[in-house]
Amino acid sequence: MRKTLFRTAGALAVAVVLAGCGDAGSSGTEAPPSAAAAGQGCAPVAGDTLVVLDDDKKLQNTDNVIPAVNKKAATPELIAALDKVSNALDTTKLIELNKAVDIDRKSSKAAAQEFATANNLTAGIAKGPGGNITVGAANFSESATLGELYGIALTAAGYTVKVQQIGNRELYEPALEKGDIQVVPEYAATLAYFLAGKVEGKDAKDPSSSDLNTTVTNLKALGEKTGLAFGAASPAQDQNAFATTQAFADKYGVKTLSDLAAKCSGAATVLGGPAECPQRPKCQQGLVETYGFQAGSFSTLDAGGPLTKTGLKQGTISVGLVFSSDGALAAG
Repeated sequence: MRKTLFRTAGALAVAVVLAGCGDAGSSGTEAPPSAAAAGQGCAPVAGDTLVVLDDDKKLQNTDNVIPAVNKKAATPELIAALDKVSNALDTTKLIELNKAVDIDRKSSKAAAQEFATANNLTAGIAKGPGGNITVGAANFSESATLGELYGIALTAAGYTVKVQQIGNRELYEPALEKGDIQVVPEYAATLAYFLAGKVEGKDAKDPSSSDLNTTVTNLKALGEKTGLAFGAASPAQDQNAFATTQAFADKYGVKTLSDLAAKCSGAATVLGGPAECPQRPKCQQGLVETYGFQAGSFSTLDAGGPLTKTGLKQGTISVGLVFSSDGALAAG
């Protein structure tokens, strides 16, 4: 299970997994809550290769991978080693790492070691003061793999490292603050959102932004209040995204969400996602408000899971909500 990406428009929540984000076993089609779509639309096109449409108007916030560190452990050498990982990653490489684990069935440790070797990850890493470091990871494979990458870099910096998969953010974030663990791979916008709710309460404003610098600035300010420091944000992102089949994109000439809105708003277009998608500002509601996209119907499936990806490949939905670093995007 992955970090929460579906946020209500108002109060900040501290839920951190997608459990309850949609009725994964439900199906069926219902009209979206927005005004009825005018126009013909774009009927689904089956295909084995999935492609993400470019979020050209920046609907989604900046959930870039970023190392979170207990402030007392944040030596310059430790941060520099973690920054080597951030600089080596981008979303395409993160997709390939996830494919290696989730589809090719390699262990996170093996996938991380292959990546480190291929990308010369440990070259030039300076030795730190040494000592024991525990890298915590959340309970999904991407986080575990990132934790292993951090472990490789920190070992090269002279630390004795243990990588430990802990669970969800309510479990590992307090342990990070206390120093029971020293490092965790995190996501800039989601962690900023989480910490704001913790520090400022239910009336806190969302500190995340479509601008990465703004998100990281706000995240660091919250870190000052919670005893956390941060390495460099990676170009790699894991956030909500909308995918079609390559065959659909080619047939209708769509590469961006603006293309989708301009060419495919209409009765034949079926949007698929979790049950709450129509009311979520980063899902259908956001597509309507930011892009003016009007689907003809909505199919209740799951949050970036097998139901949505199967619906795309079998041609029962036109466009579906996925995660931008999903290994299936590499596998097709």
